[in-house]
Amino acid sequence: MAKAMFGFLTVFFIHWTCADIVFDDASGYGRRFDGIGSLSGGGATSKLLINYPEKQRSEILDFLFKPNFGASLQILKVEIGGDIQSTDGTEASHMHYSWEENYERGYEWLLMKEAKKRNPSIKLYGLPWGFPGWVGEGSGSPYHNVLKTADYVVRWINGAKKIHNLTIDYVGIWNETPYNISYIKTLRKVLDGRGFQHTQIIASDNKWKIAEDMSNDKELKDIVYSIGVHYPGTQSPKQAQQLGKTLWSSEDYCQKNNETGGACWARILNRNYVNGHMTSTIAWDLIASYYTSLPGWGMGLMTAMEPWNGHYVVSPPIWTSAHTTQFTEIGWTYLKHGHGVGTLPQGGTYVGLTNPKRDQLTIVMETMTFEHSKCVLDAKTPFKVNPQNVTLSLGGKWSGVQEMNIWFTQLGFDEKPNIFFEKRSPLKFIKGKAEVFLDVNQIITLTTLDTGNKGAYPAPPPHIEFPLPYSDSFDSYNLYQEPYYLSQQIGSFEILAEGKNGFVRQMVTQMTIPWCKQADGIQKAYNVFGDIKWTDISVEFDFRIPSKNGSSGVFVAARTTKGGCSSAETSGIFFHALPHKFVLSTDIQRQHVVKSGDLSYGPGSWHNIALSVKGSLAKLIFDQTTVYFGSIPTWPTAGWAALGTDSYGLADFDNLKINSLM
Repeated sequence: MAKAMFGFLTVFFIHWTCADIVFDDASGYGRRFDGIGSLSGGGATSKLLINYPEKQRSEILDFLFKPNFGASLQILKVEIGGDIQSTDGTEASHMHYSWEENYERGYEWLLMKEAKKRNPSIKLYGLPWGFPGWVGEGSGSPYHNVLKTADYVVRWINGAKKIHNLTIDYVGIWNETPYNISYIKTLRKVLDGRGFQHTQIIASDNKWKIAEDMSNDKELKDIVYSIGVHYPGTQSPKQAQQLGKTLWSSEDYCQKNNETGGACWARILNRNYVNGHMTSTIAWDLIASYYTSLPGWGMGLMTAMEPWNGHYVVSPPIWTSAHTTQFTEIGWTYLKHGHGVGTLPQGGTYVGLTNPKRDQLTIVMETMTFEHSKCVLDAKTPFKVNPQNVTLSLGGKWSGVQEMNIWFTQLGFDEKPNIFFEKRSPLKFIKGKAEVFLDVNQIITLTTLDTGNKGAYPAPPPHIEFPLPYSDSFDSYNLYQEPYYLSQQIGSFEILAEGKNGFVRQMVTQMTIPWCKQADGIQKAYNVFGDIKWTDISVEFDFRIPSKNGSSGVFVAARTTKGGCSSAETSGIFFHALPHKFVLSTDIQRQHVVKSGDLSYGPGSWHNIALSVKGSLAKLIFDQTTVYFGSIPTWPTAGWAALGTDSYGLADFDNLKINSLM
């Protein structure tokens, strides 16, 4: 019997018996395949992508979304911005306040439109991480008034359709927080009442608890399209499996996008169905496009964090995705367990999928080892995988198939070379059977489809660090746009204008309903930019405190060390300009004061503030007058530049300048 040895491109004859794996429809079919996707947001993870040079941005988007090119994603999940810190930054709400709506804020609109342009069949999924404070009417909970919260979310869905011509296919409840059954039922009623019957509810983007409530509440069961679970470790409980509802891993992966990340992603894409009957898996996150050293940096399916020159990296998980997405579509069907879905005899897994006409077959096999495919939030139980020979037997509708196309990946562990998504000579079947040798840490797709392509572009520009000097007058932006290089960690900053003069305004004026309470709870606005390795720099800008709803002051900072949910704990050199005094501190909350002194300014007028740090010295300048020049602690030695407000409230910023003092 002919044997294909994928690792060495040789074919020879063998005589030993291999374990027989059957792919047929003798007992029917398994569950409907709902697609492979990824998540933009859940922490401003696409922040830097939007201001890439158009050429490189288009290439990156092709690698993510273009069918038969790269990852060819079938679902795009996005954060419904809530003005709150959600991992690596904040995303703007469409309603900062109850009396206004604005669907030009943020970058998820553009991302969804670009995804749809490349793949009109891609499904869109929105999920809130948090909410502006007004939604909870001062209670701190979105469930205080479930109708108001449902109205807020459905307005976003309506804005997507009316302003951007985007159909939102799925909507979630509240990321990784307790759900509320009354709210879920109200959300369904509001969706239906406003013509969005097609928008399905995924619940609850947390763990499996809702399956129990659905078992006891038929109305809830009927309302929820799919149970969406985060980081299920490829397992699902019997109670959930027996509900007759679709099961999704609605957030998964969470790993660096190196070879280990590629292996992690390959393993869970198969095993989420093999072990857990989950028909969709969505990766956090779509692209590592946020500053180095922010939480979870490098965990996107690929990397693009240098918009100043266009450098990006196509990472292993792109090609891991392609093994499934380029040879399936949403609406295909898994074969039944034991008839095309299961565990390989010496470890690893296989899944078979077929199209609605049942005239095409795709098989994906993976042999990822435990030690090389760990996901950060995955199950920890070890398992064994060994090299093995298997016999593939095609029966039923596919018994007459004589050959299948092969796409091959070898992840480069244990001194093996990396081989990503390589097309190889078709595998021949003799009387419905073929023998194959599977080494460890491989992905093999066998398919009757003739599609498939390893997309490529010329190499992007080489890596360079954030260039200095840097300045921005904010005059060239569209209204409501978020400033390119300002990575907001607390609060929400957007472009406004007076005549031809553009400036940045911090918009949050009251306590939010947060996802990350330790950050948003300090009720300051905080925006980092640049390079966390910066040491000796000067930072200056103009600012203004509006007379109504203004902040209690602003700050400029250098050598700031933390973002994300740890923003409240950041160290740095902070120059706080309050209306009646200045404070030089080594933390954002002014708990460690180096120096304070007199300062006086009122609302409504523009002022200039500047901070220079070099070695153990700092200079603080306010309206061209030095208010302090002297020593500072030698730690921290490096960090981002930053600006922000000393309380929630409006504040305007203009004419940002950063220079190196090296």
